[in-house]
Amino acid sequence: MKKSICLYFQVHQPNRLRLYRFFDIGKDSHYYDDFANRTILRRVAQKCYLPMNALLLELIEANKGAFKVAFSISGSVLEQFDRYAPEVIESFRKLAQTGCVEFLSETYYHSLASLASESEFKHQVAKHKAAIEHYFGVTPKAFRNTELIYSDAIGEMVYEMGFKTMLTEGAKHVLGWKSPNFVYSNVNAPGLKLLLKNSSLSDDIAFRFSDRGWQDWPLTGEKYLSWMKAAAQNEDIINLFMDYETFGEHQKASSGIFEFMRALPEVVLADGEFEFVTPSQATKKHRPVGELDVFDPISWADEERDVTAWLGNELQNDAFNKLNDQIEKLALLNDEALWSDFGHLQESDHFYYMCTKFFSDGAVHKYFNPYDTPYEAFINYMNVLSDFILRVDDAISVSDVNFAAAKEVKAPAKKTAKAAAKTAKKAAPKAAAKKPAAKKTAKK
Repeated sequence: MKKSICLYFQVHQPNRLRLYRFFDIGKDSHYYDDFANRTILRRVAQKCYLPMNALLLELIEANKGAFKVAFSISGSVLEQFDRYAPEVIESFRKLAQTGCVEFLSETYYHSLASLASESEFKHQVAKHKAAIEHYFGVTPKAFRNTELIYSDAIGEMVYEMGFKTMLTEGAKHVLGWKSPNFVYSNVNAPGLKLLLKNSSLSDDIAFRFSDRGWQDWPLTGEKYLSWMKAAAQNEDIINLFMDYETFGEHQKASSGIFEFMRALPEVVLADGEFEFVTPSQATKKHRPVGELDVFDPISWADEERDVTAWLGNELQNDAFNKLNDQIEKLALLNDEALWSDFGHLQESDHFYYMCTKFFSDGAVHKYFNPYDTPYEAFINYMNVLSDFILRVDDAISVSDVNFAAAKEVKAPAKKTAKAAAKTAKKAAPKAAAKKPAAKKTAKK
């Protein structure tokens, strides 16, 4: 049996917040930087999404379906594609029609809901599933959580929602002596099969590809294949998971990244040792070699491979907790605008911008951060959140007033009904007394 290569790409763009000052609170409830969102999305579409989708379609057709990939596309970026670049959605549809591309399920807002609320997590997954069905005509069968966040408990929730395959990080502190190049299963829900990212080989493309100071630069298809063969010598699968924006945005076209991807499938398939599979195909083909015990959540972020990129300091936790404190109040409201803003404020990017890591991962955080400092990100977010909470509280107050008014309207109605019943009761004997007289008159 051939060994497998599973290529998976994450597609996401956040709804960036505009500069929102303290004096805007209670006066202006439009939170988003529409100009920045449109500009960045259009730029990334031209540099990455459109040319890379065209290349993947070309490779699938040239290799007669032997080349396969998988995507997860957040609901947040789908909304932006609809608004600013509908041609990108059309290019993904063409890929979907090949039957060689699997679309995975995830949280609609690329959120941290799995760490906060089971009901909100499941709601977002259902909403995202419906969006994928709407846009691409396919139903997701496999799942990847935001930033590959995973734990035993999260895996159980995912399995309860009907998924049998889930992607996560091959974190060294969890694996120990084990290899990420096998399929594993959830310790509490053995029916959920896990695919683990091979971090070293994935990051060779995602982070090191254009680094001329890297001892292995330049990277070629032949060199990369030799590394994959060495890594999977006695193992089953190489999982290459990365941001889709790697191609053309993080790694510029001038670096040769597109030429590398054009050459890789041909090099791999000509060698014959590997075949390309989607995540669902991988877990059908390979049996789990054991259970993976993950008590504390892991992710694919930073050296720690945990959730401290988003919830590692007091600023992040304060913002995260105050936002999620609104869930119970929102549950009483049927306000589409409030629920939409609540969803977009959950986007993990907002908390990532507040990260205060300045060491090994500082440069990575700075690259993705539109703010000069994490403190600016926190202040801006909290100003927005303060206005949002005011709107929620106002809506609750209005709802309470309307409920009280409705009770007052119903109360007189009940009294009137009782009075009518009483009158009818009194009138009944009189009517009964008159009936015999009427009969006598009739006899005459």
